Amino acid sequence: MTCEEVRVLVHALADGELDAGHAREVEAHVAQCPACAAELAAAREVKHALRAQPLGFDVPATLRAKIDGVVPAPVPVPNRRALLKGFALGGITSALVAASLTFVVLRDGRDDRILGDAISAHLRSLQADHLTDVLSSNQHTVKPWFNGRIDLAPPVIDLTAQGFTLIGGRLDYIDGKPAAVIVYRRRIHVINLFVAQDLGPAPSTPALSMVQGFNILRWNENGLNLLAVSDLNREELEEFGAKFTAAARAAPPG
Repeated sequence: MTCEEVRVLVHALADGELDAGHAREVEAHVAQCPACAAELAAAREVKHALRAQPLGFDVPATLRAKIDGVVPAPVPVPNRRALLKGFALGGITSALVAASLTFVVLRDGRDDRILGDAISAHLRSLQADHLTDVLSSNQHTVKPWFNGRIDLAPPVIDLTAQGFTLIGGRLDYIDGKPAAVIVYRRRIHVINLFVAQDLGPAPSTPALSMVQGFNILRWNENGLNLLAVSDLNREELEEFGAKFTAAARAAPPG
């Protein structure tokens, strides 16, 4: 393993989240690399310090009462199976409504698959030798690398000065189709930005959601779908999306 790969995995090792194979590889590297050994020691020190602190917080009863007074009670929503059963008992109108609902279910299923594929690709990228196909912090090196490898021109923006270091790029697959991936780093956190022509519905400005414990940003940019996946906290990932979008729209065409 290289130092770059170990720095991605060292915190997972400190938290006991690596499988046995990767744990052995990281430990073997750390045993021979003082810099990575120091980073592992620092990660473990932070972990022990956090455990020693009382991080819990009891919400005062007065605050609970205020929240209950502001937030309306949830309205029960019938499940899709019950709705479909009711539609089946109806006439032609009900059948048409059921057909449109079926379309929504299928679309949601594809959307779940897209998000699942993106998360799986993100996790694979954190394994050895798969983070980048082209390793460079120069956007003028990364962007041309995609020429002839994929039928689109992904926006490659250097945000190093804004705190998001460009690492490189690679090809990956989402929903069985090739996608360009621009890779960034924020401290120890990796951001995989997937760029493709059909990654499902997305707004014109970055919108954040959490799926399987990962924060995800989705938006459209010049006819392309962009999807960023990271374990970075939501505030900083939203900051990444805002700075990327601003820089991309200010950049000259081509």
